Amino acid sequence: MTVTLDRAYWLGLLVSVVLPVLVGLVTTRVTSAGTKAVLLLALSTANGLVVEIANPGPAFDLGTAAVLAAVSFATGVLAHFGLYKPVGLAGKAQDSLITASSAPRSV
Repeated sequence: MTVTLDRAYWLGLLVSVVLPVLVGLVTTRVTSAGTKAVLLLALSTANGLVVEIANPGPAFDLGTAAVLAAVSFATGVLAHFGLYKPVGLAGKAQDSLITASSAPRSV
């Protein structure tokens, strides 16, 4: 028995690994962990739906999209706590964008 994954699944997995960095880019250090988790869950759900839509299978399957969303969320959480947070990339992503509160004020 051979298992093959379409290109859409591989792309979805790659996006799942990058999602925590995206969450870090659009949030600040003072954003609550719960808000960041909900944002990651929403992006993971969107990723699962897009992958299932992009899959050249016979038809859209909501169950498969839900499983893909769960895998995407788990992969994102594992990437954040296992890779990005220990090496400091999570903090650097949050410091990279200028927010309204950190922008210099004009007189």
